[in-house]
This record gives sequence, C-alpha cells and structure tokens, in this order.
Amino acid sequence: MQVVGFTILRNGLIMDYPFQESILSALPLCDVFIVSVGQSEDDTYQAVLELARAHPTIQVRQSTWDLSNRQGGSVLAIETNKVLDSLPAADWVLYLQADEVIHEEDYNAIRRAMQENLKDLRVEGLLFEYVHFYGSYAWVGDSRRWYRREVRVIRPWRDIRAYRDAQGFRRRGRKLWVRPTGARIFHYGWVRPPQKQTEKLRHLHRYWHEDAWIEATLQKGFSYDLNQLLRRFEGTHPALMNKRIAAAQWDFPYDPEKVRLPWKECVLHWIERKTGWRIGEFRNYRLL
Repeated sequence: MQVVGFTILRNGLIMDYPFQESILSALPLCDVFIVSVGQSEDDTYQAVLELARAHPTIQVRQSTWDLSNRQGGSVLAIETNKVLDSLPAADWVLYLQADEVIHEEDYNAIRRAMQENLKDLRVEGLLFEYVHFYGSYAWVGDSRRWYRREVRVIRPWRDIRAYRDAQGFRRRGRKLWVRPTGARIFHYGWVRPPQKQTEKLRHLHRYWHEDAWIEATLQKGFSYDLNQLLRRFEGTHPALMNKRIAAAQWDFPYDPEKVRLPWKECVLHWIERKTGWRIGEFRNYRLL
C-alpha cells in the first residue's frame, strides 16, 4: 500500500503555525510527503529544507501563489489542486493543513482504515474527528461553531478536487463517499498569544478580504472571545507538540461560569449533548 502525503504552506513562521510538528506527525504514515511552499516573507522555505535534510521522505516544492485572488480563500484550493495534479503514484493521499497534527496513538487506526478500505472503490475518502483548541492548549471548542469531522485521506483520483477554501474535497462537484477512521486531527489554528494571532489573521485574511477590511477589523488587535462554549481538554497532546506547549506563557482567563449565550444556542447545545444530533450540521461528506 503506497501512501503519499502533502501540505501547502506560506509564511508559516510569521503566522506561527506548528507546521514542522504537522509534517513530522504525518511521516510515519507516508512513503513520500510533499511540502509545497509559496513565496514567503519569512524563512519558511529554509525551515522546510532543513527539515527535509533530516527526513528524506519529505519532498520540497516551490509555488507562486496568486495573491490578487481574494475570493473566499480559493487560492488555497488552487494551490492544493496544483499538488493533487502532480502526485506520484499512490493508493491513498493524506492531506494536512499546517495547523493540524496527528496523534501517534491514532496511527494504527489510520493504517487499519486505509488497509480495510483499500479495495472497496466505493470509498473515496476517510473521515477524521476534530479536536479544535481555542485560546490555550487546555481548552477545546464545544459548540456549533466548530466542525466535528472532515476528510483528510482521499483517493489519488484526478476528479477529486479541493472544495472552496480547501477545508475538504469533492468529486465532480459532489460530496465524497467516506468511511470513518476513528482517528483524530488536533487543530491548533486558534492557539497562540493574542499578538501573534493578530499577525496570523493579518496575513490569512488576505486570501478572503481586501486590505482596508483587514486593517479596519484588526486595528485594535485580536482578543479571544471568552463568551463561548469550551470544555477543558482531557487527554494527551501529540508528543511532537510537547515542546511548543511547554513554552506557552500567555494568559487565557476563560471561566465557563461567566459564559452567557442566547437561549437558542443553549437549546441547540442541550439537544446535541443529550442526543448527539447537531441540528442543521453541514457535512461535506457522505457516510457509506
């Protein structure tokens, strides 16, 4: 069974992405891992080259992103599709975003799902559970604001394309037929000091919005929303994240007792807690 992994990346150091941890977390599952690096304003490319020198499984490519394209994050899908169009032969493709890390405890579950579904060509992708950290490494999103699952392993078929801003994939415009892996993706996109989060958003918003909108939105800097449903994380982080987590020092004064939500959100959350049913949930996949 041949597995190719890949990610796209630009300004990873400025945006304080855990991209090195992300890449390394995928290597035990992949025969080859491709990192496509866009033109950056920092030393991201050099950092990836250094990582590749230590890990020959990594292949580094350079790409020129069209920074004039600010339509709904579509430049991210365009860059993802560039890689999809030039992959080496494989049975499965593992895709990670630069703020997503796989836990070592889940490798066996992922391998098992790949192997068990290898010959069933009805299966176009494999589904992962998401753990979204917010504000600190101790709290995770526990509301409808956070998507619960997404596809991160797909078939290497040319008609499977990145969807919208490359959060997921579609085949000939329709949702993929998938099976669950039972494995998790640890998402760290909203965990960094507020000043670094401001800088990240200043760059990231350029794939969606014009400069005037960005400056108006971020003129006072970023501050974490403390009036939302979070739950304390119980468990372990991927071991690759331990050094980064140990260095975290910013204050995140979240107090669940102070959260006051609209009654409708409270009712929907109560229903989900009691039944597991998220009313109106958007699912960019179809379960087999």
